[in-house]
Amino acid sequence: MPQANTSVQLTALAKNLDQLTPDTAPLWGEMTAQHMVEHLTSALKLSNGEIAIEQFSEEKKIPALRAFLMSDKPMPRNFKSPANAGGLPPLRHPDLEKAIASLFKALARFHQYHETNPGAKPVNPVFGPLSYEEWIHFHQKHFQHHLSQFGLINN
Repeated sequence: MPQANTSVQLTALAKNLDQLTPDTAPLWGEMTAQHMVEHLTSALKLSNGEIAIEQFSEEKKIPALRAFLMSDKPMPRNFKSPANAGGLPPLRHPDLEKAIASLFKALARFHQYHETNPGAKPVNPVFGPLSYEEWIHFHQKHFQHHLSQFGLINN
């Protein structure tokens, strides 16, 4: 298991959502604030085994993609995940507040899942099967990307 400070850093990133309102406009992209929160929640559900998805990236590209994932380079603006090719999905929660509450529950389940399933490697659609440590890297990079998209942090 990774050191406790990595999960603390991820939780600290999530706390930036306190500044988000339904009217917060993105600096780029088409997501609304609630779409972004629900998108982050979906990624957490992928990493805690609640949702399964296929790997879209070719196996020969995985080493280069993982090198990027583990680097300090930010995700590019307007990156479109192949898992979201159909456009914005319908909202799952009645409001932003409930969406944020769901995100924090999914974040807790992510850590619990990997505590009780050490060695599990749920599939990320771009980066392939990831360990707990790799998922933490992914989530930190992913949260930073979307929090900066909404001006909640500088990236």
